[in-house]
Amino acid sequence: MLSKNINSKMKKIIKSLGCEVYGIDLKTENRPKIIEEIKKDVTEHRILIFKDQGIVSGDRHVEISHWFGELESTFYKHPKSPHPDVFRVSNDENEGCTGVGRSGWHIDGTFQPAPFSYSLYHMESVPKEGHTLFIPLTELIERLDKETYDCWNRAWMVSDRRYGPIHPLIYSHPLTGKPVLCFHLGMTTSFIWDYKLPTEKIATTEEYEKLLSSINNKINQDNGKYIYTHKWESGDFIISDNLAVGHFAHPSTQAPRNQVGLRILHRTTIKGTHPPSK
Repeated sequence: MLSKNINSKMKKIIKSLGCEVYGIDLKTENRPKIIEEIKKDVTEHRILIFKDQGIVSGDRHVEISHWFGELESTFYKHPKSPHPDVFRVSNDENEGCTGVGRSGWHIDGTFQPAPFSYSLYHMESVPKEGHTLFIPLTELIERLDKETYDCWNRAWMVSDRRYGPIHPLIYSHPLTGKPVLCFHLGMTTSFIWDYKLPTEKIATTEEYEKLLSSINNKINQDNGKYIYTHKWESGDFIISDNLAVGHFAHPSTQAPRNQVGLRILHRTTIKGTHPPSK
């Protein structure tokens, strides 16, 4: 753990998810030992929120991302993006891509053969509102009743991208072996029951809508008790285990600039190396 090896501090376990990290300057940190500790801590805590980072340049954001693997950039390149591999989103179309992350709870890259392994976020311009919501996927699955678990465990999601891959809804995380979800509530064309088994069949429209509602309802159960709402502060830089954490952009992310101020979020994604499988 970082706090055991250098003069840094990790605090505030966020429910069962995440740690805030103080005392690390990501703009200059290059020590191999510390980078390895950061990678281990991301796997353990799933989200690391590095505080007081100031403004991290696009080039440096990409350098940090390379600690975790090969970048995979599959999104529209906004003219004001600071680097070709940095996805720039905003509440002002002149400043970044708008409407991003609002179609439903998801992990990033479900339309790829292997979803992205990590996502790295930096808020360059912080508005008064514009939160990002996170949910721990293992705990979500472990809280399911048997009937719901058995239903989800039979389902395979079909990406809405043409000729997109088919992924199991529930599978094992490639590093921890814990159960996680491959899902996108806004980018799923259909579900297939018992894929590649003799009982395989495509879900009916009613079954499809019922399953989407089931996932959404379980995430929001108990008034969203297990949802962590990250209220961005100046200098925040988040490294997330994309496969272990679902996320969703709060409606306020698209609030008008003249009401909440300018929101500019930079994000990179790391190419997945393990296609989800049973």
